[in-house]
Amino acid sequence: MSSTPWILDASDEPTSTGVPHGKLGIWVFLASEVMLFGSLISSYIVLRLGSTHFIVPPHEFLSVPVAALNTFVLIISSVTMVMALASIQQDDRKGMIMYLIATILCGLIFLGVKTWEYPHKWHEGITIQSGLFGSFYFTMTGLHGLHVIGGIAFNLYILIQGIRGKWSSTHCQRVEYAGIYWHFVDLVWVVLFPLLYLL
Repeated sequence: MSSTPWILDASDEPTSTGVPHGKLGIWVFLASEVMLFGSLISSYIVLRLGSTHFIVPPHEFLSVPVAALNTFVLIISSVTMVMALASIQQDDRKGMIMYLIATILCGLIFLGVKTWEYPHKWHEGITIQSGLFGSFYFTMTGLHGLHVIGGIAFNLYILIQGIRGKWSSTHCQRVEYAGIYWHFVDLVWVVLFPLLYLL
């Protein structure tokens, strides 16, 4: 249990909508991210269905089992992120730290698998210049990977604060905002996985 008093700051104060500034900010940011990924996914679908130049490589070149493993890892990371928030809401500092570490490790595993997967794609002739599929594949998965790195950095920042004992309502809010962002990143991958690997 923490003895540090709960301290409010501007991010906790509700806006005219009744939503705290921090939460409103993260939702507005994610709205722009939805438009970014939505436009890429829509373009992919339109070109795949309508272009004769859109050639999808055979499934054996796409490392479907590896991508399925990565999907499972990200789903697990969403669960650990939920547990991190539940822990801090119950003043369980050790639990929050443990679950944040697990979330960060899952993110690093995901990136490690992608680092292994990319050279194998290049070896099979799937590159960003090999055709429409390769261009979309590396653009969308690379952009998603950057968002995973951003989520890891956000969680790492919160983790360091927690380890140093900076324990307040602000910290609780930040875990919640990091969770919202992380769940969005996971959701994007859940869409990309069947789109790029299964269909």
